[in-house]
Amino acid sequence: MITMINTNANVGDIAQIISSQNKRFIFRLVIDGKFETHRGYLNHNDLIGKPWGSRVYSHMGSQFVLLQPSLADILVETRRNTQIMYPKDIGFILLTMDIGPGKHVLEAGTGSGALTTSLAFAVGSYGKVTSYEARPEFQHLAHKNLERLGLADRVDFKLRDITDGFDERNVDSIFLDLPNPQDFIPQAKEALKPGGYIGSILPTTNQVSTLLIALRRSNFAFIEVCEILLRYYKAVADRLRPTDRMVAHTGYLIFARSVVEDLANLDGTTLSTESTDQSNQTELPA
Repeated sequence: MITMINTNANVGDIAQIISSQNKRFIFRLVIDGKFETHRGYLNHNDLIGKPWGSRVYSHMGSQFVLLQPSLADILVETRRNTQIMYPKDIGFILLTMDIGPGKHVLEAGTGSGALTTSLAFAVGSYGKVTSYEARPEFQHLAHKNLERLGLADRVDFKLRDITDGFDERNVDSIFLDLPNPQDFIPQAKEALKPGGYIGSILPTTNQVSTLLIALRRSNFAFIEVCEILLRYYKAVADRLRPTDRMVAHTGYLIFARSVVEDLANLDGTTLSTESTDQSNQTELPA
């Protein structure tokens, strides 16, 4: 299990070491283990019991810093046989779709399990993730990735095409990580609770347009389309500037809410496909 409360590295913890050249490595600590790097190996026994944030050294004297990896670090290093989702997109998905402790989330398209991992982490020990995947080799890898993090018990893996629909009803949210989500909107509508969230990610605008039509036809409202651009800066005080590379377009994110059929007769503002202006929000009462 991913834990964030230990002040010292313990047996079974997932550890990260970072070199002075910012090379990063993630592994699980085991008794008598050894981790090989390009600058020598480190014995796990020498790391166990060390405070997180300590300097540690390989057998060649190369210096590293011992840390607990963030979930974002782990996702970037996830073993994959598909393109995984980026942390910049996943974080926005979790907040926008109100995915948190105790929620039940459906996912279609498990892939390598990066989003599945994040969903399982977010819903906590009292929540549940149900993930559908039609390809057994993908589901097998995703299951292994979640087992490695101690999160597999929060996920119900289902090896099945979703053409005939989902088994679940009244779930809090559904994310369709598929190239053709428009084909499964009625199935998603049937599984969602009234007011529940649906989300998807697509690489091209023509795919987004097709999905928008399908969402309107199935009485989804408050539709939003956006993309997340992330730019890092060189963290040097006397020459602060953007780094040479940035994680720009990775996909278009589409979100909507399931509403009852009668709302389809309201004016265009209710079923608008205009994105919400985040700068013009009603303040909550004190």
